Amino acid sequence: MTSRRVVIALGGNAMTGADGSATPEAQRNAIREAAGHVAEVVAAGVEVVLTHGNGPQVGNLLVKNELAAHVVPPVPLDWNVAQTQATIAFTVADELDAALAARGLPQRTAGLVTRTLVDADDPHFREPSKPVGRFLPREEAERFVSLGQVWEDRGPRGWRRVVASPEPRSVVDSPAIHALAAAGFVVVCAGGGGIPVTDDGGDGAALRGVEAVIDKDLTAAVLARDLEADTLVIATDVANVMVDFGTPSQRPLGRVTVAELRAHAGEGQFARGSMGPKVEAVLRFVEGGGQRAVVTSLENIADAVTGDAVGTVVTAA
Repeated sequence: MTSRRVVIALGGNAMTGADGSATPEAQRNAIREAAGHVAEVVAAGVEVVLTHGNGPQVGNLLVKNELAAHVVPPVPLDWNVAQTQATIAFTVADELDAALAARGLPQRTAGLVTRTLVDADDPHFREPSKPVGRFLPREEAERFVSLGQVWEDRGPRGWRRVVASPEPRSVVDSPAIHALAAAGFVVVCAGGGGIPVTDDGGDGAALRGVEAVIDKDLTAAVLARDLEADTLVIATDVANVMVDFGTPSQRPLGRVTVAELRAHAGEGQFARGSMGPKVEAVLRFVEGGGQRAVVTSLENIADAVTGDAVGTVVTAA
């Protein structure tokens, strides 16, 4: 089947160099390569909404915060997410517009700074656990603790900041994303899981940013639901989800049902810090009424949208 509208979530490997380099040149080169694959999806006649990770970019901004803290006040984490969204979105727009034009396609790219609603009472706010940024000696970390940040002793490597990672509830700006996609734009949005905001008034009129980061794959599932996408594609650095990973009996999963994949997840097959959130995202999307979801490598995304021959394809039955 060919999807009508697809949400594609690009992993961090699509935003940095092969060696993990996050220099501007390395990021642009990596984004240029990713843009070529996305353009092939657009060429198949599909409406594409694109989201992405931002871990290395936020990490760089946090280092700048630390180094300049004695000169200018560090900005909050929601500001860092917003800044990286804008930087990555305009870079993707430049490279994707060029890739679309090279293929003679009329579509163009629009980047949208995007907010994601979280619950102010989410238990993750009471127990921050998501590590961000670099390791520091205790005496340097204490300077940021005095500014209200939470840091943990991580042993020989030093101290590291930990922040809340609440559940995404909805993508605040999904109506604008929907309108742009319907108008023919490839939309780059909800980068890094979206800027986390809470609703103090309960009616959408009193939103405020909060110190947190949201898992971008879980937000991608919410975004795909909100936009009524047919397919969610999680692009990563492997072609398939694996079971029994790292053992002689490891094997790739092809087409699987929600029940089968949920059973594998229940057995602890997928690491919390790597494949776990991706599997949970595709499960939530299909369990919530989505037609299909695919986890596969970046170079396979065009084939993943138009058929079931590549990647781990998740369906309801």
